[in-house]
Amino acid sequence: MGQEIAGSHFSATDFENFDARLRKETAQLTDWFEQGAFSSRHGMGGFELESWLVDSDNQPAPLNETYLAMLNDALVSPELSRFNVELNSTPRSLQGDALAAMQRELEQNWHHCRETAQKLNADLVMIGILPTVKDRMLTLSNMSNMERYRALNEQVFRLREGRPIMLDIQGMESLHSEHHDVMLESAATSFQIHIQTALDKAVRYYNASIILSAPMVAISANSPLLFGKRLWHETRIPLFEQAVASGGFDGAAFGPIKRVTFGSGYVRQSLLECFQENLEHYPILLPALDDAPEDEFHHLRLHNGTIWRWNRPLIGFDEDGTPHLRIEHRVVSAGPTVVDSIANAAFYYGLVYVLAEQDIVPESRLDFAQARDNFYGAARHSINATVTWLDGEQLGMTELLKGRLLPMAREGLQALGCDSTDIDTYLGIIEARLDKRQTGAAWQLAWLDTHGDDLARLVATYRRQQNSGLAVHEWPV
Repeated sequence: MGQEIAGSHFSATDFENFDARLRKETAQLTDWFEQGAFSSRHGMGGFELESWLVDSDNQPAPLNETYLAMLNDALVSPELSRFNVELNSTPRSLQGDALAAMQRELEQNWHHCRETAQKLNADLVMIGILPTVKDRMLTLSNMSNMERYRALNEQVFRLREGRPIMLDIQGMESLHSEHHDVMLESAATSFQIHIQTALDKAVRYYNASIILSAPMVAISANSPLLFGKRLWHETRIPLFEQAVASGGFDGAAFGPIKRVTFGSGYVRQSLLECFQENLEHYPILLPALDDAPEDEFHHLRLHNGTIWRWNRPLIGFDEDGTPHLRIEHRVVSAGPTVVDSIANAAFYYGLVYVLAEQDIVPESRLDFAQARDNFYGAARHSINATVTWLDGEQLGMTELLKGRLLPMAREGLQALGCDSTDIDTYLGIIEARLDKRQTGAAWQLAWLDTHGDDLARLVATYRRQQNSGLAVHEWPV
């Protein structure tokens, strides 16, 4: 969950003091990496699910402040807009019935959250981009009432020297839009998968996550529409990248170093490289000072939270206070259902285990630039993409997913010690999705082709199917 801050306006002294704290904490973190002072616990999984509040007409409902006060649940928090909330999970060791337990917990939380929303004549929807959200709704009047978000907006436009954000997405159709705030970001909601990793495995798991970004975004695509336009199968990707477009130091605010990014390359020696890059290449956005001890990394973690790599390293703490390393895999869209979400997580967990544990490191077999190109091609075309895989092999995405990656994911989940029934269940959903060629994005596009461009009716049908208990590959058009 995002850290709240005390205020939204800052002085030059605030930036100077925050920079000094950030440098001290980065130096402390450097020492800890050199000393190996991180938790040895490995293979803990969890997730965050961003979702939409909608009204009885299937339009975004700007109710999250009232809603969260009524819900009173520490694991559900506000997002950037008043339309959105985020559900957090309990971390679990990825063995035994962990996957089924994740599903049970999310089902229970989702049911409870929906019940509360219905008391406000509203409902919750998990979908990458809500088809009924309109450009005119994404304004500061619909921003969540948090200092963090007001400050984020102010500071992004300070770095942009007041220039508006220009949204330009070329896909099945074209979309152009101009914004004078960061609220475009709130139209993109995701299912963020976390994995805790031991220090000696962190580089392998991080780089494997980068390589897997293309197949993961392809199989989970669920946001083909924005403002009534058919764009990419996973329009979330270009939308988020352009929504807070600002860059690095020394006049590079409009250059190649972006705050929402696939990254600048693979990690070579340790995840420390990402935090050093944060310090050296990204201006401070939120210089909110805190009296917490250096070894809690308050300022370092806050700064890292304003740099949105699609695979982001995180510093956290075990229950006993021991620091740990996590990787946040951010490429997966929200939805279409609870069981689809857990299937996506299971697929990732199995794949990342096998790829990271290979004797020949996979990043030596696929250039970073090619992994990046694969990612954007997959976001654009989903399972219809063609990619360059390890050792230069050219494959259709469906062939890669079904012929290579499904067996790999099964091998990984078996090696982790997951229940065989759960493996069959969740990987069976991925396989059926491929056989039917029906991701959430494909279903939305097929529905529009069949029924026309009534977006409110599309959302009503989507909600009904989402709450039916059927995975997306079983949804009728």
